[in-house]
Amino acid sequence: MKALKKVIQNLDPKFEKGGKWEKMYPLYETLSTFLFTPKHVTEQGSHIRDGVDLKRTMFMVVIAMVPALLFGIYNTGHWHYELQSYLNPEQYGAYSDYLTGFGDKVLYGVLQVLPIIIVSYGVGLAIEFVFGFVRGHGLHEGFLVSGMLIPLIMPADVPLWMVGVATAFAVVIGKEVFGGTGMNIVNIALTARAFLFFAYPTAMSGDKVWKSGTSDVIAQNGGVLPDGASGATALGDMASFVGDSPMVAGEALSASMSSADLLQKFEGAYDPLHAIIGMIPGSVGETSVIAILLGAGLLLYTGVASWRIILSFFAGGFAFALLMNLIGANAYMDMPAYYHLIIGGFAFGAVFMATDPVTASQTQYGKLWYGFLGGGLAILIRVLNPAYPEGVMLAILFMNIMAPLIDHYVVQANITRRKKRFKTA
Repeated sequence: MKALKKVIQNLDPKFEKGGKWEKMYPLYETLSTFLFTPKHVTEQGSHIRDGVDLKRTMFMVVIAMVPALLFGIYNTGHWHYELQSYLNPEQYGAYSDYLTGFGDKVLYGVLQVLPIIIVSYGVGLAIEFVFGFVRGHGLHEGFLVSGMLIPLIMPADVPLWMVGVATAFAVVIGKEVFGGTGMNIVNIALTARAFLFFAYPTAMSGDKVWKSGTSDVIAQNGGVLPDGASGATALGDMASFVGDSPMVAGEALSASMSSADLLQKFEGAYDPLHAIIGMIPGSVGETSVIAILLGAGLLLYTGVASWRIILSFFAGGFAFALLMNLIGANAYMDMPAYYHLIIGGFAFGAVFMATDPVTASQTQYGKLWYGFLGGGLAILIRVLNPAYPEGVMLAILFMNIMAPLIDHYVVQANITRRKKRFKTA
């Protein structure tokens, strides 16, 4: 590495101002600082010096997402073959078992998920480079994380062109127009998901997008899904409890069933243990609570994420879910409070989205309020507006906007307390 560093240092004059390749400086600076600590560091004065720069911090977040990514790859393949078993029970019937055909499931998952990652990084980094050349700076580090987050919060069957369009929209409108990394006011990955959710809702919701290959199965089965082969998520089934025709795992239930009967059917179809492990349909990286918590452990151990936000987000969600239990107007509200924390994107949002250091609250007390209100709002959106069963996305985006206001009131409260102490003294 020392030899490589010496080679790079010898190239510095050619890329700096007045050098032969001055116009290529943004690309050179990006590659050199990715490999080694930037040379533009403080050398004197009261500054904390650390070998961990922003690129390495972002890379740590990417590493923390690896467990969720790996499980998402397997889960994508599992549900694909589970769906195939309805059409070809003799060939794929045993694939409904979690370990049968493990290699085939992983291979299918890789072939399905890897292109989404490539498109996300390819489009996003290309736009970042363009803005870097125009503004004369290197590649911003923030997209190292956003480029991985975007695929993990998408259905595995999302068209690649949609991923590209959503990524471009998020990077340009959600980030670069505000000045780049550190200037954006909302989470970039959630901006991409929100764009697709409202621009192309049929590709981001319903019961035909969460199991890869569903459209092929429908085509092979005369234009309809085989009986019992619904691709709905647990949240989608929960939302149906407030309608006229409740559904659980593709089974139509009677609207006159009691809340207790509906919940019993639901918990039979979506076992809590399976939800914690992640063996349920959903976005690529959002289903496994265990994998997400492994990532959370790394982020907390390295000090990258705020435990205040994560803990308060879960606390807020649990508290508001208990409040819904007290109201108990329907089976959706009667759902055990802990269940809301282990299905959908709640855990993923709490660990990887709400903790975004740019868009979250900055004050210590502000982080507690930010997380608590974000978790609570996610449950309220889920339960009170079933049209958006995944309330985490909208809740975090709303709290991103409110974060500066929360910090303002926390700071003002602190100033008020100091003034009172001064008067007393």
